[in-house]
Amino acid sequence: MIQAITKRRSIRKFKENPVSYTMIEEILKAGILAPSAKNRQPWRFIVAAGKAKEELLCAMREGLEREKHMPLLPENAVYLQDAEHTADIMEQAPVIILIVNPMGIKIGQNLTAEQHVFELCNAQSIGAAIENMTLTATELGLGSLWICNTYFAQYELNKWAKIDGEVCAALALGYADESPASRPRSKLESIVQWRIL
Repeated sequence: MIQAITKRRSIRKFKENPVSYTMIEEILKAGILAPSAKNRQPWRFIVAAGKAKEELLCAMREGLEREKHMPLLPENAVYLQDAEHTADIMEQAPVIILIVNPMGIKIGQNLTAEQHVFELCNAQSIGAAIENMTLTATELGLGSLWICNTYFAQYELNKWAKIDGEVCAALALGYADESPASRPRSKLESIVQWRIL
């Protein structure tokens, strides 16, 4: 597994080659093997390819357009151009997997302390599932991109998904058409405090 961790890259250019059902299923199985708080397994997956992926992209672009006039994330407007680039990447990838939190609390609700902790625990669990999926994709010779820019189109993607819960992220999958270098990482000594008694 350490080899997959060191080889994994965020891929932003994909070949047109289709991804087999068997590979997608293996990636999804890896996702559901992730640890989750209280074993809640707060994830559902929507696999979109072909026409379904086109519909998903329409919802994404509709949300990005709405965001310019009625922003859900006004303080993040500086990242809207990056989100539009992400939609172009999603268009290239043969497969998009939407990750939905079926227990997600709708945006705009005031959260109690317990609900806030519940959301944080579910977010950690979902992150573990997505990491398992990206590493499995790497082991299978596929490229992937973990996408959080879906939040700019939160309303539109939730409506498209037609599933209870909140869209949390997307994962673009396909054969990589680039080989990016690894990005700089912090040195252990700059981010770790050893407190061993």
